[in-house]
Amino acid sequence: MPAERAGYTVTMFLIDTSPSMGKLRTVQLPPGPNNEERTSEITRLEWALQFVKLKIQEMIYNGRKTDQCGVIVFGSEDTNNIINEQNGGYENVSDYIPIAQPNAATLSKLDALKATDIYGDPLDAIIVGIHTQAVHLASKKTWTRKIVLITDGESPIELEDWEATVDKMNSLNVSMTIVGVDFDSENFGYVEANKTEMKKTNEAFFHEFISKVDNGIVGTCEEALQETARPDIKQTKSALMGTLLRLGDVDTKADEAFELVVKTSKCTAMSRPKSWKKFAVRETNPRESSQDEDAEIDMEDDKAETAKVAYAQLKMRSEYYVEQGGEADAEDDVKMEDDDEILLDKRKGKDKEVRLPSEEENTPHLEKVEREELIRGFKYGTTYAPCPDGQFPRLNTRKGIDICGFFLAKNFRRELSMGEIQYVWADPNSAKQQAAFSSIVQAMYEKDAIAIARWVTKDGMDCKMGVLTPVVWDEVDCLLWAQMPFADDVRKYTFASLDHLVNKKGEVLTEHPFIPTEEQLDAMDNFVDAMDLMDAGDKDEEGNRTPWFDTLESYNPSVHRTKQAMFHCAVVSDLSANPLPPPHPELLKYFDTPKRVLKRSRDALEECKNVLKVKQVPKKVARTRKDGHALAQDEDDNLLLEGKEPSLHHDMSQIQISEAPSPDNVKAKASVENSETEEEDEEEELLLDKVKKRATSPSAAPRKNQPLPTPARSMSPEIDPGRAPDRIIGSTYPLADFKKNIAQGDVVTKAVEDLAAVIIEIAMRPFSSRRHTELIECMQFLRETALLEDEIDAWNAFLVNLKDKCTSEPGNQEFWSEVKGVGRGLSLISNKEAKQNGGTSKVSESGSINFFS
Repeated sequence: MPAERAGYTVTMFLIDTSPSMGKLRTVQLPPGPNNEERTSEITRLEWALQFVKLKIQEMIYNGRKTDQCGVIVFGSEDTNNIINEQNGGYENVSDYIPIAQPNAATLSKLDALKATDIYGDPLDAIIVGIHTQAVHLASKKTWTRKIVLITDGESPIELEDWEATVDKMNSLNVSMTIVGVDFDSENFGYVEANKTEMKKTNEAFFHEFISKVDNGIVGTCEEALQETARPDIKQTKSALMGTLLRLGDVDTKADEAFELVVKTSKCTAMSRPKSWKKFAVRETNPRESSQDEDAEIDMEDDKAETAKVAYAQLKMRSEYYVEQGGEADAEDDVKMEDDDEILLDKRKGKDKEVRLPSEEENTPHLEKVEREELIRGFKYGTTYAPCPDGQFPRLNTRKGIDICGFFLAKNFRRELSMGEIQYVWADPNSAKQQAAFSSIVQAMYEKDAIAIARWVTKDGMDCKMGVLTPVVWDEVDCLLWAQMPFADDVRKYTFASLDHLVNKKGEVLTEHPFIPTEEQLDAMDNFVDAMDLMDAGDKDEEGNRTPWFDTLESYNPSVHRTKQAMFHCAVVSDLSANPLPPPHPELLKYFDTPKRVLKRSRDALEECKNVLKVKQVPKKVARTRKDGHALAQDEDDNLLLEGKEPSLHHDMSQIQISEAPSPDNVKAKASVENSETEEEDEEEELLLDKVKKRATSPSAAPRKNQPLPTPARSMSPEIDPGRAPDRIIGSTYPLADFKKNIAQGDVVTKAVEDLAAVIIEIAMRPFSSRRHTELIECMQFLRETALLEDEIDAWNAFLVNLKDKCTSEPGNQEFWSEVKGVGRGLSLISNKEAKQNGGTSKVSESGSINFFS
């Protein structure tokens, strides 16, 4: 696909609003929460407008001023077009939206379109669209012209001299797209049943019309809507930026150096998903809210209350404080800004650290300062270096690409290539420069060498280090620039060998449970070969298997799915009635392993399991005993965690006294060790017995006539939180556990469910009356959290369950009476209250009030 210039396009949408476009049709919706099938009935016009709005939304998404569109409606009740104003005719064709850069108002106007009682001629709309587009682009001959016709083919068409219209379109190089509602499509596999004769005739004419157009296509609306969700990567032309390519010192040693004028352009560009803006429900007056809750409202008041719920965008605001009570700790009391930067107080000629107060701190000793009173500082070790100008002086650099040296391409580590790739071209306006540049590229290509270079984009800017790789094509030679990290940016980590083991005697082990055998290596090799994807794809024309994975067809799900969600929310007014459709199949193409590979690797996988003796080990939850007893280690823990001994949790009153072993003890221990297998002896030698070393060290032995140290005071034993294995809320301090988990933000649903279960368990226990006040407090905080975090259904279900438990036998009538005494503040969350906080509830206002009655 050739690269086209981004933008500089005018697209005319011709929309049919004839009476037949008002007919209802059934549209399939995504499955519901329980995987049930769902459908919706909308008009043909509303269904077809989804395609138009998605195309216009893409223009808004790109944000180019040169990407413009206009909308012409045929079948309208009035006539408003430039041909009718000049020469008459072309009735019921209206210029609905003039050509301009689209915005949100464009989509709102499209939503207002309705089917009329008047038929319009599609050919008249095409002629008006061509003329309107030509008048707008009178002096812009290089712009791209597109026309998109939306119709169901049920309107009569005047077929006189339609060939002249096609000739005019071809002369202006206009591309034509016809999107037909329920048109037949062989490629898509759709054929409409019980089609009228009018539609059959018009559909055949549209296919003949498109066959005469140089750049045209006709398709059905359902296929067009599906194609809008297809991941699309457009190849665009990158602007050429001028710079200089230097080798050597052109100032002091001009005879041994050269300087060429070159152009650079992007080869690849990183694509990121569009960022989301954060919104929150506007806070209402508490007095007004309480008055509304106490009053009974009808359905009309409920709708009015819904309209009052407004959302406001959240914006970041920074405030700066200086601690006056002494010097602040550099690690604990400093709020970092921009990674390693911080603002310092420059008043009175002293530098003080600035931080933002946390909620847990007592803030009266902090003094608020303005940003103008601060200077920027950078962290240097444990201190901060002030930088009054906001940045340290830059290097005296000069614009251009300086070649520092050459080395063989085989010595280049590919993992060091980072960032985007840039083309480096010769100057297109100088043949002499092109010949010199080509000679450098050819020499590097023949020697299989690449250059390390230093790139400065502008005088005085920071430099970048990278490599220049030669590329030789049939008609042009160029260099590819890839940025590399500086030495300070690379961290080197060393790891122990997995197949080279040495015991304490310095002997290299060739056989060990942790060293794979030849049989195991062969089994793993067979398994890896069976998972080869290079022949797991479809067959080509000659019957040979093709590779399964292609990087050009592998799309980023986060980019395209986010884009699809944004487009869908922009063109759909009610997400509950019309939820987000599933991703396009092309986006999920490489999510599942090919069946051919799974079938082929099944036997190799079983062989690996048998040879490697793989078995499922149930997960054990280790619980530390209160008496400080250490758990025994697993057999396979020692070598992988060599030198790491189990942590022994002792009370302060427990003192470990190590004694030097006597010769008798050593002999006795040796006799016991000789009874073990030789394999365990080797494993024992691999381990570093640090406990034994401490016992045999002179400092560990007790001195003669030295009194034993006085034991310290015993520490209080840890309190059992009463937390079940599958819960995050304990029964000892349920509210504290709940607040701690809520602060994390990602376990709200689990925390609400667990706290509800804990409240019911405590209420049903004997002697629970001592904790009734605590349970009421938990319920109040739980209800507030459920209302704010949209866990309304969980709260209502919990309250109904609690009522059933308390009022049944044996139950807890006393606790339920106390809950009823609190009143409306602990009742069910009604639909009115939920809407005020941006949620929904199935409980009416009267049902919530009468719940305790």
